[in-house]
Amino acid sequence: YFERFMHSFPDVHSLADAELDAVLSHWAGLGYYARARNLHRAARQVCAQHGGRLPRDLDGLIALPGIGRSTAGAILSLAFGQHAAILDGNVKRVLARVHQVAGWSGASATQKRLWALAEDQTPAASTAAYNQAMMDLGSMICSRSRPSCELCPLRPICASYADGCQARFPEPRPRKRRPLKHRWLLLHDDGDHLLLERRPPAGLWGGLWSLPELESVDQLDSWQRTHLGGVVGERALHRRILTHAFTHFELSISLVTVSLKRPPGSADRVRENDGLHWIASDRLPELGMPAPILRILSEYH
Repeated sequence: YFERFMHSFPDVHSLADAELDAVLSHWAGLGYYARARNLHRAARQVCAQHGGRLPRDLDGLIALPGIGRSTAGAILSLAFGQHAAILDGNVKRVLARVHQVAGWSGASATQKRLWALAEDQTPAASTAAYNQAMMDLGSMICSRSRPSCELCPLRPICASYADGCQARFPEPRPRKRRPLKHRWLLLHDDGDHLLLERRPPAGLWGGLWSLPELESVDQLDSWQRTHLGGVVGERALHRRILTHAFTHFELSISLVTVSLKRPPGSADRVRENDGLHWIASDRLPELGMPAPILRILSEYH
């Protein structure tokens, strides 16, 4: 993924000049699509406001879409050789174990404590080497399960190792049962074109192209009257063809396939401001589409 992305967008100007669909198509299958949208927005902001060069100060970097305090610290230390602390997941784990920091690392009080430790212990000299070492230590040695304490250079000062309670830290996120949401997706196919919908910029699969969605199959007739002028076509219902897990919920997907012919000469856009378009089948590889939708199309189209 990285090599293909860099081949297509080798510098900030090429990324800024690209269409969002091109960026999302290179990201399809990775998840966390907000990161791709933020990369694209940040590249345009860097070109428009900073002459195509990344800011070299914390506030300037944090002002860019998708860059938070830790990412800004990583850029400042690793790219520009400045003194700046980081606090990614690996560093959080190391600090939480060495100092027995109680609480889930995502809680504000715990975050504040971990940031204070990170700022206090990041050296003024060789900051880049230290930050990279801390990330590698958490990734390779102080791993989430079964840490290799016998290889760890911090073992002599690690409070969790001394007490034999490494598994307690960092404390896990309080568990909540993920709700199950059910959606019907509509696959309208006229042979050469599919009816697709660009999803809203924020939320699930934000900005990607997907099949139109209904909360209930009972809404199908009214949906087609509204969007297709009552054209029905031949239908086939496929119940619960796929369940996909997200961070906060599980999505159960059922499918309605509809075969119909578009009126000759009809426009690709179905209704103004709908986001619905008839897309030629040979254009699908150009579009950013969620991996579950690509799986559905490979099986049912």
